[in-house]
Amino acid sequence: MNVWVLLVAVVLVGAVLVSTVVLLVRDESPGDPSYALMAAAEVALLVQAAWGITALVRTDRDVSAVIFVGYLAAVVVALPLGAFWSLAERNRAGTAVLLVAAATVLALELRLDAIWDGAGA
Repeated sequence: MNVWVLLVAVVLVGAVLVSTVVLLVRDESPGDPSYALMAAAEVALLVQAAWGITALVRTDRDVSAVIFVGYLAAVVVALPLGAFWSLAERNRAGTAVLLVAAATVLALELRLDAIWDGAGA
């Protein structure tokens, strides 16, 4: 798996996390800039998923394919699910859902990297 793709994804999702914390502190709902940032993060996560599956097919590492692909899939769906939920819940709770979704993606990214490196796969 490419470390640069992972880094870009983590930085973008981290920016989503920080911007969501700012929105929560200000007691505001996410707007177009927030969703644009999430869209950019999602593009990076989709690129990472494609890159990860390609790397998995080509590698001779001892990586559990089912677990690795499962984490790639979870990373791709977590942020859009949080975004849709926050659109349905246009209050502080909806913004908090975005915070949880971004934090979940960051945690999944860390685990994904550990699986690729062979720790606990």
